[in-house]
Amino acid sequence: MNLHLESYSTGVTAQELAERRREFLEIGRRSGSFPSASARQDGVDSQINVWCSNDYLGMGQNPHVVEAMKKVIDTHGVGSGGSRNIGGTNHYHVLLEQELADLHGKEAALLFTSGYTANDGALTVLAGTPEDTIVFSDAKNHASIIDGLRHSGAQKHIFRHNDVAHLEELLAAAPADRPKLIVLESVYSMSGDIAPLAEIAELARRYDATTFIDEVHAVGMYGPQGAGIAAREGIADQFTVVMGTLAKGFGTVGGYIAGPAALVDAVRTLSRPFVFTTSLPPAVAAGALEAVRYLRSSDVERKTLAENAQLLHRLLDEADIPYISSDSHIVSAFIGDDETCKQASRLLFERYGIYVQSINAPSVRTGEEILRIAPSAVHERADVENFAEALREIWKELDIATATDRNWLS
Repeated sequence: MNLHLESYSTGVTAQELAERRREFLEIGRRSGSFPSASARQDGVDSQINVWCSNDYLGMGQNPHVVEAMKKVIDTHGVGSGGSRNIGGTNHYHVLLEQELADLHGKEAALLFTSGYTANDGALTVLAGTPEDTIVFSDAKNHASIIDGLRHSGAQKHIFRHNDVAHLEELLAAAPADRPKLIVLESVYSMSGDIAPLAEIAELARRYDATTFIDEVHAVGMYGPQGAGIAAREGIADQFTVVMGTLAKGFGTVGGYIAGPAALVDAVRTLSRPFVFTTSLPPAVAAGALEAVRYLRSSDVERKTLAENAQLLHRLLDEADIPYISSDSHIVSAFIGDDETCKQASRLLFERYGIYVQSINAPSVRTGEEILRIAPSAVHERADVENFAEALREIWKELDIATATDRNWLS
């Protein structure tokens, strides 16, 4: 097909599109034995070990979650039948929203069909109401946050990533009588670093700002009962609205917000991605509900995840392989070149049966390409050790700059 991109306002040329084109690997996750999986590439099947899944705790194969979904499929079928307002609200949606509100200590919660639509749909409303709201957004916030703020039409200021001094400078310069909204993530998805939540909460209090915290890569994995980083720090009550996902730590699919009932109801009433979308299948809501309840009572998975991440960080340190942050379970090995990053990913796959996706623009800036590694609670210690050794061999063969070469810690 001949694409005449010049006739569209994409801002991307045909050559740039070809360079950015991504190949999708067909994966067959094996319930009960994941991260072992089958992969099909160029018509050839192979057995692999997955190292880039967001199913961080393995809840996508948890027997309690699987059984809960099967039972509800037998009872209610596979679809919800409509949007939440028109025939698509099932009792499991209501139960899950109540559970999530309780998990985060908030008055109410609202389900979306994905984390992306939760951010987009909620922020379009919350940043746009009242109309003179000024938004302060971290420079590395997710695309869904960027889109929601753009759709809101609100005046927006970008503060440098995790730079509290810059945020305060922007807040201080804003008119005191204008409503203010600070938007941030707790764990950043590509770098794996954690925001200075206490300092940002203090600024919000001082400048009378509402806060919206995206805990997508934290819910389930951190804090008491898996309530996230803010809960781990004991300051969850200092953030007005928390946004989370059901597709990572909880192993299913969907997104949500939790917060004051009045704000949640405004989103429920005005958010187009919520109002005009078919709701989650009841079985998915039931599975997510079981996952949330299970992780509220079990620390085993969180403990194993933390141990595996700490082990991998230590082994990469010993191999002198640079990674961006040791704050979380997301281990982003820094390569900084698109072709080299793709080559490293390919060699890991072909030689060792290890699948870890190379990450390039627009997920990261050009020149900041990474292997985004996700050790999980379902990896064994031997898996972690074997992965680190394989990565060390590939790093050496491709002559990728080490942490020492980059003066990484300076």
